[in-house]
Amino acid sequence: MQIKLDELSNTTSLAPDMTSKVSTSIHQQLERNHQQRVKAWRVATSIGVSFRYAAAGVTYAFNTQRNFRIHCVMGTLAISIGALLNLTGAEMAIICITSGLVLTLELLNTAIESVVDLTVGQNYHELAKIAKDCAAGAVLISAFASVLVGFCLIAPKVIALFVH
Repeated sequence: MQIKLDELSNTTSLAPDMTSKVSTSIHQQLERNHQQRVKAWRVATSIGVSFRYAAAGVTYAFNTQRNFRIHCVMGTLAISIGALLNLTGAEMAIICITSGLVLTLELLNTAIESVVDLTVGQNYHELAKIAKDCAAGAVLISAFASVLVGFCLIAPKVIALFVH
């Protein structure tokens, strides 16, 4: 293989007979990479397919993640209590957003844990532990915050029921 360095432009160029071989080799590698990607994931062809993929993720989390189910129950309970106590629209929106945030972070935690497990497999790695612990910590903080939000919005209404 002949490689010539062009001193003026500081670039390398291949001899003419090698250009087609390298081009073919690069093309073949790109084609192999494309075939592997096609097997690894599917592109959503419509908005409906996108929603099905998203629903599959939520269903997976609900079926496999105990904490996701707990957060679903607690969020539903908070929204139900808020409705029974006739919270204002803004108060209900705050409870819904807070509950949604907890569920969103739980989904992200599940995704991060899955990617880490895919990467390190059954091997222990300190950085994998840190990634998983931090993702779980984000869910924990949001869950504590949601309890505080619920308490601040619901407790005064409950107390008012018993005082009057």
